[in-house]
Amino acid sequence: MTNELLDKPRFAAPCRRVGAGAPHQHFFGYYNKSAWDRSGRYLLAQQVPWMDAELTPATTARIGYFDLQDNDRFHEVDDTTAWNWQMGSQLQWLDGAPGRQLIYNSRTGDAGAFYAGFGATILDVDTGARRVLPMPVYVVAPDSRYALSVDYRRLYVTHRTIGYSEANGPFELPLAPADDGIHATDLNTGTARLIVSYQDLRQFHSRKSMDKAIHWVSHIEINPSSSRVLFLHRWTERVEDETCFLHRLITMNPDGSDLRLLECSDHPLPQLAEDFDPRAVGTFDYEKSEYQISHPLWQDDDHIIVWSPHGGKIRYHLYHDRAGGAVRVIGEGVLVENGHMTFSPVNKRWLLSDTYPDAQTHERVLFLFDMETGRRHDLGSFYATPDLGKENRCDLHPRWRRDGRQVCIDSVHESQRQIYIVDVSGIV
Repeated sequence: MTNELLDKPRFAAPCRRVGAGAPHQHFFGYYNKSAWDRSGRYLLAQQVPWMDAELTPATTARIGYFDLQDNDRFHEVDDTTAWNWQMGSQLQWLDGAPGRQLIYNSRTGDAGAFYAGFGATILDVDTGARRVLPMPVYVVAPDSRYALSVDYRRLYVTHRTIGYSEANGPFELPLAPADDGIHATDLNTGTARLIVSYQDLRQFHSRKSMDKAIHWVSHIEINPSSSRVLFLHRWTERVEDETCFLHRLITMNPDGSDLRLLECSDHPLPQLAEDFDPRAVGTFDYEKSEYQISHPLWQDDDHIIVWSPHGGKIRYHLYHDRAGGAVRVIGEGVLVENGHMTFSPVNKRWLLSDTYPDAQTHERVLFLFDMETGRRHDLGSFYATPDLGKENRCDLHPRWRRDGRQVCIDSVHESQRQIYIVDVSGIV
């Protein structure tokens, strides 16, 4: 669908592509952070020469930003080989740090590092000063004091879409080791320590389905005051089939204490039968599973929005972390598909989300949901070629500008991977 079609009355918000487009391709990555700097002038992006490519340890993406007040001129500041199509390099602004500082994952070549060869780079855009952290980051605290890390090589084995490849890999991994899990890194000193291990998680409210399974963690998020952490604990005996993944939503303190189990979707797995054909599983069947727990995000310091099967029905739910895990349904009968949801940074009335491609039309819908009226406002529909698979797909991953008046997305609807800005000020 072209930008012109987005101006028709069916769609409530104008949309424009950032930059001149091909031959350069651009994307930001995940949905859980703002690509805009504090001034609203600079928009982060990774730049690559192709819309699609098989990623190897040598595949390079340029790190940079668009100047939205200078004809979208792209400024390259570095490059990295530690990235994937879903999350990019975890590129983001350090909001709690002075000036304009970036953080992104990189391959350090340090064979002695805990995750050999992987780390993260902090770059001061204004001075050019940079330093390297001993671990790659998964999420950075809003106050920029600490980051949480996991092994992207483990993710490459268990959930390849969000992992990093390595030379001669992937390698066999222990199922639930006691010496690996979620690490916390002090961003000032670079000191890292293990705060919760995979063995700890397997023993926490243990289920029989965990015994022979490999364990991992994803979707780690830190609340606005940087005082509480959520994550998904996942396990499976069949990593090649995402419909076999089992899920739990857990919260904890930043030091790994006070673990709380908010939701568990342990369920029967007929896919483990010897006669099951994994080729019968569609690309997005996993995302539309009735057992899925996915895309959790903090609304505020105490509430978590998530797509989950609470009470035997899959829906958008809002969990209360501290009130005994109290849960309420969001958008009953309106929000009926899994998506990447975030609340406006200035008004929690507005929930931004998207859908996965329709199985027949391959269109994805970007929308706002009004928490007060229960009304959904469709902002646009964007075609996603079915030629892209799980690892190289391009989800919209909508992200707010800091003033809540614009959002940006990644999309391939113009047969190139680019970033688009959608103006929602007329609605909000």
